[in-house]
Amino acid sequence: MGERRPRRRGRDLLAALPWIGPALVLIFGVVLYPAVVMFFNSTRDISQSGVDKGSVGFDNFVEVFNFPYFWPIFGRTIIWVVVVVAVTVLLSLGLAQILDKAFPGRRIVRLAVIIPWAASVVMTTMVVYYGLEPYFGIINKFLVDVGLVDTPEGYGWTRNPETAFAWSIVVAVFVSLPFTTYTILAGLATVPGDIVEAAKMDGAGPVRTYFSIVLPQLRGALSVAVLINIINVFNSLPILKVMTGSIPGYDADTIMTLIFKYIQNQHKLDVASALSVVAFLIVIVIVAVYVRVVKPMKEV
Repeated sequence: MGERRPRRRGRDLLAALPWIGPALVLIFGVVLYPAVVMFFNSTRDISQSGVDKGSVGFDNFVEVFNFPYFWPIFGRTIIWVVVVVAVTVLLSLGLAQILDKAFPGRRIVRLAVIIPWAASVVMTTMVVYYGLEPYFGIINKFLVDVGLVDTPEGYGWTRNPETAFAWSIVVAVFVSLPFTTYTILAGLATVPGDIVEAAKMDGAGPVRTYFSIVLPQLRGALSVAVLINIINVFNSLPILKVMTGSIPGYDADTIMTLIFKYIQNQHKLDVASALSVVAFLIVIVIVAVYVRVVKPMKEV
């Protein structure tokens, strides 16, 4: 019996290969192979012209951690991820609750929510970027008209690291809302209506019903939405590149924009690879801790 089981498993695996083979090839080509190359390049001395001059061990990692701005950038990256994901989830919970109700024009509103998701992230960011321009930006003019800004030319939103970073968070939340909202909407569709009605019959108010009945039922949808948002926001480059790319120095950078600067400005492919490895490991740790603590597959 002991010998038959391994043979049977081997035959089952061979029988399944035609079905899972394309997926395995895709995973190897898109995920595993680039990751191996990235790890390999992080230990090499690569010239600006792309010539591999040999191994340097962990010298590239030493350069990354000895960079004076690395730890402030690391802290800013954590702030970037936590704020964007938290605000996105909170707004999406309210928006999904509204869109789950029946009202005239609900289908049109639901379609409108998809627009930021369907549109190019770079295009959306550019609209906000030029909308904040001091002299002709429509967003800046609105802020002047409502009294939040004294004069149109008095404040350069995209010229100051703090405000450019803050507006980047606004744009990131805006483009993250559609996916998160629709994920929560899908979760709301699975909430049993009879349980909600039973809670109302027992005298539970709307707030208590939501937090005691509805929200726990959204555990699976919320877990998936938060996890995907963490990965996407951490690896986000276009928004910050457009909003903060013209600011000198490193006061508005995250790890992703620093990697871009290593490649684009300094032509240090080896150091950029080392920082990419660090970013990859950070994401792995965050995901592992999240899955361990939240347990998204756990039944409610």
